[in-house]
Amino acid sequence: MISFQGVRFTYPGGTEPALVVDRLTIQEGEFCLVMGETGTGKSTLLRAINGLVPHFSGGTMAGEVTVLGRSTRDHRPRELADLVGYVGQSASAGFVAETVEEELAYTMENLGVAPQAMRRRVEEALDLLGLSRLRSRSVRTLSGGEQQRTAIASVLTATPKVLVLDEPTSALDPAAAEEVLSALARLVHDLGLTVVMAEHRLERVLPFVDTAVLLPGGPQPPVVGTAAQVVEGASSVPPIIELGRAMGWSPPPLSVREARRLASPLRERLNLVVGESKPLNPTPWEPLASVHHLSVSYDRRPALLQVSLSVRRGEVLAVMGRNGSGKTTLLRQLAGVGGARRGEVLVQGGSPERIAARERIRRVGMVPQDPGALLYEDSVAKECSLADREAGLPAGTTARLFERLMGEKADQRHPLDLSEGQRLGLALAVVLAPAPALLLLDEPTRGLDYSSKARLVAQLAELAAGGTAIVVASHDVEIVARLAHRVIVLAEGEIVADGPAREVVCHSPVFAPQIAKIFAPHALLSVDEVTRALAGSESR
Repeated sequence: MISFQGVRFTYPGGTEPALVVDRLTIQEGEFCLVMGETGTGKSTLLRAINGLVPHFSGGTMAGEVTVLGRSTRDHRPRELADLVGYVGQSASAGFVAETVEEELAYTMENLGVAPQAMRRRVEEALDLLGLSRLRSRSVRTLSGGEQQRTAIASVLTATPKVLVLDEPTSALDPAAAEEVLSALARLVHDLGLTVVMAEHRLERVLPFVDTAVLLPGGPQPPVVGTAAQVVEGASSVPPIIELGRAMGWSPPPLSVREARRLASPLRERLNLVVGESKPLNPTPWEPLASVHHLSVSYDRRPALLQVSLSVRRGEVLAVMGRNGSGKTTLLRQLAGVGGARRGEVLVQGGSPERIAARERIRRVGMVPQDPGALLYEDSVAKECSLADREAGLPAGTTARLFERLMGEKADQRHPLDLSEGQRLGLALAVVLAPAPALLLLDEPTRGLDYSSKARLVAQLAELAAGGTAIVVASHDVEIVARLAHRVIVLAEGEIVADGPAREVVCHSPVFAPQIAKIFAPHALLSVDEVTRALAGSESR
């Protein structure tokens, strides 16, 4: 159905191909996962399926990509719209209508679908993606996760034969992500839809997919096979595969259910030595930021209701909750860019809005969900140099931090030619370089592979040890488990849980990491903790 033959693609100004695929076939009715580390060409491969590469990206392309016999070289994206539905990493970038319902209808209007059929398809898509209560909402007021679901629904209304999704669960809470993936699996199994998806959070998607394509990067050919076959040879893997390797399980389990069955004898051994785990405690320094009775509304709709909390120096506070629960609103208020409110927000004893711009970057740094909003220059190197000048830092400071975070040099690539994870790494370097006292991160692991996440965790842990207060809004339960000292959970704008990270996440069926689910009721968060606990049982 989808065929790549001798494909070599290089972005404008690039010296090496961003994508090399000599031969790849994706069959009709497959749920196919595209894997690979950050920057190996996953997004480029997806964009080649609907012709965005090369028609809108520029650059040079050799070889051919065909979809149901149509060559993307000869057909532009609009000429493939009846075959291929595409949702990119930045869902909101494709919105053209005012409300959710109008956005869902827009593509069908352009395809000339009859009004009666349009109405039926809109209702089906609203139900399938859980959007019915949002149908009249302005797309500008949606949370990142709500925008993601709206973008997927709008593409589905055109009834494409192929659905191409780039990081579709990256902005979704765990429950919403499972709902979306289950809905996609139903479309594949019941209607024969072909789904091609790139995703870094493999722990979410592996149980759903039929086949996987691993892009190793560079001139090496893709590795193609079942999900179990491909992930077994991957270098960057989720905790469940890491656990399987540590325990010698082959093939590795792809779901928590499989892993719990295999881990049953291990849990019995742990009963001998593992009691209730102690919570992680940060250095007990004084509060650096606080909010008191904070309430915020958008279009008369409450986003936060009487929220009060404080963040200490050296503390990593994770903010979790469903999409639309108020996480981003809370971070924006702490950053001093959240607009009108009731209540009080203090950072180092003063209102963040009243801090001068040059001083603010040293007191408060925020990386938003869309990291591109912080990037202005036409190359990575220039972006790093600009950040150094604006913050009064020695030349090369930001570039060195980017290299430390991403494992690559700050070169002449345009930020728009970077993958989502690479753009995030660049934005993180720009914000982290001035060493702000309060660091605010909104979904900081979107688009990052597991190796990049490990480097980010190490960097943030080092900052926290030096006294930086860090607030992370995230749906990435694995990162929260590894990084956070404390977790608050928001629901409908209110704090419904606040406590030590281990205590909050291990007792949550939604926000618990994979290892906690596999070894429950033991409060274990990582593979390292499991191996240490098992070693302790053997020594008795």
